[in-house]
Amino acid sequence: MRLTAILSMAAKAAFPKDYRYGTSRPWTIAAKRLNPPGKKRRKVFIEPIAYEDWSVFKGDTVEILSGKDKGKQGKVAQVFRHRNWVILDGLNTHFRYIGKTADYRGTYIASEAPLLIRDISLVDPTDRKPTEVEWRFTEEGEKVRVSLRTGRIVPKPVFQRRDGIVPQQWKGPMQLFF
Repeated sequence: MRLTAILSMAAKAAFPKDYRYGTSRPWTIAAKRLNPPGKKRRKVFIEPIAYEDWSVFKGDTVEILSGKDKGKQGKVAQVFRHRNWVILDGLNTHFRYIGKTADYRGTYIASEAPLLIRDISLVDPTDRKPTEVEWRFTEEGEKVRVSLRTGRIVPKPVFQRRDGIVPQQWKGPMQLFF
């Protein structure tokens, strides 16, 4: 096989200009139902946030600033950077029926709706109040989030891979596995 053929297979999938990202993966049926071929959609304008400036991660504790759950605090379950969305565990929920048929009314479940990144704020771990953060460097050269209100470091949540390994707690040669 030629190198160009291999590189073209490894290239990212190109989506149409009017492709609308949702909470489903692009190759799933739900995403294909949201973006049927030939359907023209209005472009969703999203304020771009640089990868380096993104300050909310999965596992962070945040407070909702607007909406029906204003003032409630919760943990970030999912982050969608392409839409500036976060989903919080058990907050900003709406109820719906799934599995509805003509004979069966379905099951009534609660599902979390996404929130815009500007509608939430990180919680300062010292006093549990919402705060703005900025990125700074420590004396050791490590990049950390610092609360603008108290000046304390807001630690990043412990990252756990899908296979259950926590890289920060790994004992042994890390070069073999990463």
